[in-house]
Amino acid sequence: MVRSLTRNKLLAFAVLLVAAQLILAVGAPLIAPYDPMAQSVARRLRGPSDLNWLGTDQLGRDVLTRILYGYRTSLIACVLAVGVALLAGGALGLVAAYYRGWLGRIIMRLMDVLFAFPVMLLAIGIIAVLGPHTYSAAAAIAVVYTPIFARLLRGPALVLCESEFVAGARAIGSSDGRIIFLHILPNLASVILVQTSLLLSAAILVEASLSFLGLGTQPPTPSLGLMLSEGRNFLMLSPWSAIFAGFAILFLSFGFNLLGDALRDTLDPRLRGQP
Repeated sequence: MVRSLTRNKLLAFAVLLVAAQLILAVGAPLIAPYDPMAQSVARRLRGPSDLNWLGTDQLGRDVLTRILYGYRTSLIACVLAVGVALLAGGALGLVAAYYRGWLGRIIMRLMDVLFAFPVMLLAIGIIAVLGPHTYSAAAAIAVVYTPIFARLLRGPALVLCESEFVAGARAIGSSDGRIIFLHILPNLASVILVQTSLLLSAAILVEASLSFLGLGTQPPTPSLGLMLSEGRNFLMLSPWSAIFAGFAILFLSFGFNLLGDALRDTLDPRLRGQP
C-alpha cells in the first residue's frame, strides 16, 4: 500500500484529502472555536470575519464550528450505515454464492425486491416507520445498500468457489466457514475496499438529502444537510451558511469518491497499464 501511494499521486492525494477530513471530524471538539449550540442574536447572519471565519447562521451560531461537527454527524451515520450494509449484504452474497441451490435463489430474489425500490423512496419509507433521527437515516441507508453489496460480492465469489484452491481446501476436509473466511473472502478485499469507498461517497449525499428534507438529523444537532436547508431561507440576506455547508458536502463526498476511483485504478490489474 505504501508503494502504491508513492507511485500513484492521485491515490496519495485522495488518501490525504480523506484523512484531513477525518481529522477535522474527530478533532472537532479541539479544533472548533466555539460551542456548536451557542447562540448570539446580536451576531446573527454575519459574513466571514476575524471572529467567525465562515460567518454566522440565523441564530448567531458559528458556521465553521457547526460544519466541523456536521462532518462528525455525517461520517458517523454513513460509516455505520455502510458498515452494516457491508456485513449483512456481504454475508448474504457469500452464502448465496457458496451454497447456491434454493437458498441462494431465495436470498438473491429478496435482494432483487429491495433493489427494485428507488433509493430515496425506500429510505423515506423506512424513516417513516422509525421516525426522523440520525440513526434512523443510518438504518435506512444500510437497508438500501445491503442488496448492492450482496450482488457485488456474489459474482466474483461464484468464480472463486469453482477455483482449484477452494476445491483443494474441500478435499482436505476444511470446513465451510474456514473456506469462506480464509480462502474466498481475502480474494475479495480489493472489491470490498473500492465499493465501500464509493458507497460512502454516495451515502454522504443520501444522508445530507434526508437531513435537508427534515428526515435525518434533527435540530439543534449540527448536520450539513440541515444547515443547507436552514440556510436556504436566508440566501438573500446572508448566503454564507448555505454556501459553505454545500461546499462541505461536496468536498466530503468528493474525497471518498476520488479514493474509490484511485483504489480501483491501483488494485485492478486491467487498469494499471501493465501486461
